[in-house]
Amino acid sequence: MKISDVLRSKGGGVVTIQPDDTVSHLLALLDEHRIGAIVVSTDGTTVEGIVSERDIVRHLHGTGTSVLGGPVSAIMTSDVTTGSAGDNIADLAGTMTEMRVRHVPIVDEEGKLTAIVSIGDIVKHRLSELQSERDALRDYITN
Repeated sequence: MKISDVLRSKGGGVVTIQPDDTVSHLLALLDEHRIGAIVVSTDGTTVEGIVSERDIVRHLHGTGTSVLGGPVSAIMTSDVTTGSAGDNIADLAGTMTEMRVRHVPIVDEEGKLTAIVSIGDIVKHRLSELQSERDALRDYITN
């Protein structure tokens, strides 16, 4: 199974934020969209970084509330692990586990941002797969 299978059911919308936006604005976007991470991008198609709830918490603890008025670029992760729609789901899940990341931006062949996949999206897809397999086996056995 490929990441494109996950994206078919999830969709490809991606929320982005500019590097010079404030962390306060970032918090508002996370809340508004009920998501845990946002891709940092000046133009909405390039991946310049990613910032998650964990990044905010760590910086709040280390710096205090002054971080809220600062730019997203000060707390974002610049070295971003990305994937493609053609990636194997199990391989990407392994990479996410190994790298200890919960969100991976998906880019096309030219490196343009097309989607974002969370570990929750992968788990949801796998559970759906298992349910379908179980139903197929039950139907096979009873018929």
